[in-house]
Amino acid sequence: MTLPLRIAVVGAGPAGIYAADILTSKDPESRVDIFDRMPTPYGLIRYGVAPDHPRIKQIIVALHRVLENERIRFIGNVHIGVDLKVDELRQFYDAVIFATGAERDRSLQIPGEDLSRSHGAAEFVSFYDSHPDREQTWDLTETRSVAVIGVGNVGLDVARMLARTADELLYTDIPPHVYEVLANSAVTDVHMFARRGPAQAKFTPVELRELDHSPNVQVLVAPEGMEFDAESQGSLSRSKSLRMVVDLLSEWAMRDPETGPQRRIHIHFLERPTEIRGENGAVVGLRTERQELVGDGTVRGTGEFSDWDVQAVYRAVGYRSEAIEDLPFDTRRLVLPNDGGRVLDLDGNPLPGLYATGWVKRGPVGLIGHTKSDAAETVANLLVDAPDLPRAPQRDPAAIDALLASKSLTVTDFAGWDRLDAHEIAAGRPHSRARVKVSSRAEMTEVASASR
Repeated sequence: MTLPLRIAVVGAGPAGIYAADILTSKDPESRVDIFDRMPTPYGLIRYGVAPDHPRIKQIIVALHRVLENERIRFIGNVHIGVDLKVDELRQFYDAVIFATGAERDRSLQIPGEDLSRSHGAAEFVSFYDSHPDREQTWDLTETRSVAVIGVGNVGLDVARMLARTADELLYTDIPPHVYEVLANSAVTDVHMFARRGPAQAKFTPVELRELDHSPNVQVLVAPEGMEFDAESQGSLSRSKSLRMVVDLLSEWAMRDPETGPQRRIHIHFLERPTEIRGENGAVVGLRTERQELVGDGTVRGTGEFSDWDVQAVYRAVGYRSEAIEDLPFDTRRLVLPNDGGRVLDLDGNPLPGLYATGWVKRGPVGLIGHTKSDAAETVANLLVDAPDLPRAPQRDPAAIDALLASKSLTVTDFAGWDRLDAHEIAAGRPHSRARVKVSSRAEMTEVASASR
């Protein structure tokens, strides 16, 4: 008789939780433990979504429902590869699915990236989302004009958070230290730069419209960047969503600057950053090269350069995954090498019992819907392999608990998350806010572990 599957999922964001949900639905005998290095579940939904996006955060309601499944356990505050090695983990589980996501910034690979006040977008996102392992101080007092490189949804979030006033964000879950930084901001102008044209922009109409919702912010589009080639026209004819984006950008390109709003967001298309300029080790400007469309949606440089007077640069050109100790890593694509979710060694051979899903599998592309279908593919391949997978020698759930206890780790569980959730909601109630987020790992684990 084949023993029921015991599976570990590493990463409690949407990718990992969807994988656990699909697995327990397809195999009613299986049991899944979801590990995360954070004391809390939900990954980038908690630590990667702008605080003024409560609509997206509602996904947590569905994810919470999955974690209520009695065959799924959440084990938080455990860093796989550091606190617990992969080989140790495999003593307790028949297979391991890695869903560790992508939290770090990709490099622009231009001079000046390492200057003071040159930031990766993920750094700023982690600050305003109060990620406990990231920098919790920020200084906007010396930055009147700011450049945001990249016009994807993350770039829009960063620009919007830089431009909105702190008081406009008081209804969100930002803690007091984030409010103070935004309240003392000197920013008046945010310049967004896109290497390609408006028809190649990656943001959605909803995200774009939100950029212009603040009465304190005016959005302006540089008219000289509103160019279209044959491929652009073809893309517009095929996509209603893209037409909505371009119509809105065209409307903003015809605006005259107003004196009323105290801050402005300027969007520049067909400008490729070539150098972040500095003096005394800090950013004092950005140099870009004008681009032109060549007919197939790609661009080439014109040799015409512009210098922009900015005092800070935020690079929003994509996230990257990090290597996991003792696992192979594709240093070119910055993912776990895999075939349909089956993790491969560096020679291209499957490593039995090891799987990947989400951004660490395919790279940081796609929305939540892609994550669910991605998890379905990985789980389907795992279940095909399951009859031939060797069963882990230690199968009692108490055994992994005992090992974690022997390492003196302060482990959190799903009941602990509910306690922390209630604590944050209670902290917001006196201020008529949905919640106030706890930003200290020590405080999070203390609250979550209060009645263990």
